[in-house]
Amino acid sequence: MQSGLYVVGTPIGNLSDMSPRAIEVLKGVDFVAAEDTRVFAKLANHFDIKTKCVSCHEHNEKKVVDSIIEKIQNGAAVATVSDAGMPGISDPGFRIVRAARVAGVPVFMVPGATAAISALVLSGFPTDRFTFCGFFDEKKLHDDNKIRHTIIYYESPNRIMSTIAAFAKVMPERQIAIVREITKIHEETIIGYPADLMRIEPPRGEIVIVVAPAPDKKMTDSEISEIVNEIAVGSTKSSAEMLAARAGISKKEAYKRLVKGK
Repeated sequence: MQSGLYVVGTPIGNLSDMSPRAIEVLKGVDFVAAEDTRVFAKLANHFDIKTKCVSCHEHNEKKVVDSIIEKIQNGAAVATVSDAGMPGISDPGFRIVRAARVAGVPVFMVPGATAAISALVLSGFPTDRFTFCGFFDEKKLHDDNKIRHTIIYYESPNRIMSTIAAFAKVMPERQIAIVREITKIHEETIIGYPADLMRIEPPRGEIVIVVAPAPDKKMTDSEISEIVNEIAVGSTKSSAEMLAARAGISKKEAYKRLVKGK
């Protein structure tokens, strides 16, 4: 094989999604840099891939990348894989690609499934503009609400119900899709407003959350008044920020509403 770095996508659940080219590349390279050698061993055994495998994960990536690039410069063909899906998408991989680009060695793409994009398509929400925010962080949710187009998050099943509750407080007017177990036997997409989804059974498995774009139409005065009554006013400033985010109005207008409500 031609010397270079091969970024190889692997299945996110269903092994039947493994492409013939991915198998060919993984069999043909000199060695594979894997996020978890034990996970890759299961994949390799299934497809009879006997290529040498080395560990390259988020905790040792910085240390081993230079060695891998040096081997490529000396004529080696190296593949990089994550535990599932495309390397570099909330998984190790981008550092080795960046280092390869800096070193001027060839980089080849062997595409595969990506949970974020698969969930986006399954949601039925607009795909012309979207932002992938990685793993959900509640501390950033108010800032994320400034993104008015489609948003995608990864989330743990252990936190999903508290995450839905957070959406109910900050983005009550935006529908969300809970997409779980993509390509697996229990694949499911649940769509609704956060307040409604708070009553569902806690979803299990690998979860992607897709948030619909913010509605163009602002809330009515009565709807805003209901939110004002719900908010436990600590400082008027913080409450105004919360009201502005939830109702789609300016902070100045939110402040006036809160003062009037008092």
